[in-house]
Amino acid sequence: MEVKEEESSGTPLELFLKIGLDERTARNTIANNKVTNNLTAVIHEAGVTEGCNRTIGNLLYMVATKHPANALIHRPTLLGYIVSAKIKTPAQLEAAFSFLSSTASESFELKEFEEACGVGVEVSEEDIEQTVNEVFKQNKGSILELRYRINVGDLFGHVRKRLPWADPKIVKKLIDAKLYELLGERTAADNEKPSKQKKEKPAKVEDKKVADENPVQPSEDLNPFLIFPNPEENFKVHTEVFFSDRPVLRCCNTKEVLDKHLKRTSGKVYTRFPPEPNGYLHIGHAKAMFVSFGLAKERGGCCYLRYDDTNPEAEKKEYIDHIEEIVEWMGWKPFKITYTSDYFQELYELAVELIRRGHAYVDHQTPEEIKEYREKKMDSPWRDRPIAESLKLFEEMRLGMIEEGKATLRMKQDMQSDNGNMYDLIAYRIKFTPHPHSGDKWCIYPSYDYAHCIVDSLEDITHSLCTLEFETRRASYYWLLHVLDLYQPYVWEYSRLNVTNTVMSKRKLNFLVTNKHVDGWDDPRLMTLAGLKRRGVTSTAINAFVRGIGITRSDCSTIRLERLEYHIREELNRTAPRTLVVLQPLKVVVTNLESGLVMDLDAKKWPDASTEDSSAFYKVPFSRVVYIEQSDFRMKDSKDYYGLAPGKSVLLRYAFPIKCTEVVLADDNKSIVEIRAEYDPSKKTKPKGVIHWVAEPSREVDPLSIEVRLFDKLFNSENPAEHEDWLSDVNLQSKVVISGAYAVPSLRDAAMGDRFQFERLGYFVVDKDSTPERLVFNRTVTLRDSYGKSGK
Repeated sequence: MEVKEEESSGTPLELFLKIGLDERTARNTIANNKVTNNLTAVIHEAGVTEGCNRTIGNLLYMVATKHPANALIHRPTLLGYIVSAKIKTPAQLEAAFSFLSSTASESFELKEFEEACGVGVEVSEEDIEQTVNEVFKQNKGSILELRYRINVGDLFGHVRKRLPWADPKIVKKLIDAKLYELLGERTAADNEKPSKQKKEKPAKVEDKKVADENPVQPSEDLNPFLIFPNPEENFKVHTEVFFSDRPVLRCCNTKEVLDKHLKRTSGKVYTRFPPEPNGYLHIGHAKAMFVSFGLAKERGGCCYLRYDDTNPEAEKKEYIDHIEEIVEWMGWKPFKITYTSDYFQELYELAVELIRRGHAYVDHQTPEEIKEYREKKMDSPWRDRPIAESLKLFEEMRLGMIEEGKATLRMKQDMQSDNGNMYDLIAYRIKFTPHPHSGDKWCIYPSYDYAHCIVDSLEDITHSLCTLEFETRRASYYWLLHVLDLYQPYVWEYSRLNVTNTVMSKRKLNFLVTNKHVDGWDDPRLMTLAGLKRRGVTSTAINAFVRGIGITRSDCSTIRLERLEYHIREELNRTAPRTLVVLQPLKVVVTNLESGLVMDLDAKKWPDASTEDSSAFYKVPFSRVVYIEQSDFRMKDSKDYYGLAPGKSVLLRYAFPIKCTEVVLADDNKSIVEIRAEYDPSKKTKPKGVIHWVAEPSREVDPLSIEVRLFDKLFNSENPAEHEDWLSDVNLQSKVVISGAYAVPSLRDAAMGDRFQFERLGYFVVDKDSTPERLVFNRTVTLRDSYGKSGK
């Protein structure tokens, strides 16, 4: 009864049927409230409530389900192109979505949009037929071999790659005809299903896929931390450790151990962010912070900032100070700041206990011998030495009585295991190096594999969260806690964050910095958090980017840099005031404006500024001499050009229309010295083009001169690390310095860290190299993703 009433009322089922949706699709749509509301709104916006043909209807359905959420302001424009049949294929519409997604809420030139979507491009049937013939010629061998079992979709894709705007129906018709022409009638063998063969597992996946996801803001209702159990559930088996000579060890907390832990923590969540203080943090660490600090915050718990300072030779106070500063900048507040070295005494005492229990021994093999024996799965000659002897030698190691490199303490695990992380890992080394935090008290230092899990336990960590490369260390982690009868945290690994067109290994980053390929750890081209901060990226944008990616165990994808840039634009579009800057100034003399006259005009800081809000405006001087971008002038005009040209008018943003009356050339008769123009004080002229500009603030006084640094991707390819000579992939145009840019006077008071949108140019931030005499600006990100649209 309800459905009949719905049909008779004309909403919304009848509306969906009118635009050509089949009944099944229409009814399925009604079952989804969100899509129903979107599609209803789209139909009304498109003005087709009385119906339309099925082709347009299917495109409207795509708009309702796939239109970029960050560009809803442009949806009416897109619908106009669809209803007028200027956009008439799914391929064109997908291209429109891509363009609008990167444009977001910014204005754009319709010409650029039309070029990106193939508007007006007519592909004849003859062109399609010629391309189909070429594709068949190139793939003739495989077509003859596979006959009708050939993947027609691949052939279709080859044609579409060359002719993206071709009518898909015509493409399919010609492919089918060509197959018949080449192969004749189908045979019985053509209809047989090929027998399934087991795929061989590749030895190693070298090339990681790039996640080609639409960078849309995820729902704020999506809680990425729901996957984690509560502390009181930490009695379940964590992992199974398989041994070559004894039963499987199923690691879990006893009820007694868990109850004591819950009493100490009051049942709260405790996590930790444990960076090594041996370098600067990068964007991968932003994800690690989000996971650990974020979980603790979401559950009302606590997160330690713990420095994993087991190697005294690598730690520096510079790195410790940097990490604390960056953690705070990222918006996280540690429950407590600790160091692994705070627990050196407890770790030593537990190592002694480990020896007493027969689970560790002092070894004298060299690193080379240890490596060889591990490869051959051979026991060390000292593996079965008496416990008393190992205790005595370990004490001598602690007292500095044994030379560095002559002895180590190794855990007695399983040299025949299938897991290399159970091959008697080193627990302690001798190093006669003072420790930055604990001084010269110790000359033996614990390894990461020994200390990490024990300190997790000592700090009552409930959720020990790390990236997937540590998954094989689970066995060692839980084995050690089990044999020492210590509380066992819940361990969970997630995929590490990889981003295109950069490197994030500390070794490579250190090489770039020390060999002066970049200007320090905070170079804005690096994906270090210090570099991103200096570039003008906000911590809010980084955290939104990380949250949008989610917390998964999928380790086969690299996230496109454009996705991060989307979140940066989203943030800066809301928070960065607009201003006017000209990067490559070209002098324009307004001949019909009195010399010495300066008009103070109102310019908007925000595109939706209310005229009643004076704080949303700033003053810009307009005088006889103004400067425009060199790229906004051409000697030869064309229909698709909206800039200034001889005899043509443009509107100066927030000012007046001007018309070029004369061009003054240099002695070479090519270089432009200045342009002469007349302005229209009545503003009756309505040119199509709008350009930005900067004027002399007073007669014969140059505008404010600033330095602008244009930053781009540091590497040309998406995965530079896969190149044998990865340094050869460095983008030589990743930093372009413009020393003679002009800005409006209001920028004179800008302070370090202030962010702006330079209209039509991008988002910029005041750099730390600025002085009272000269401001320096770094480009944070362009207004639109020109990189993605150029198809590089």
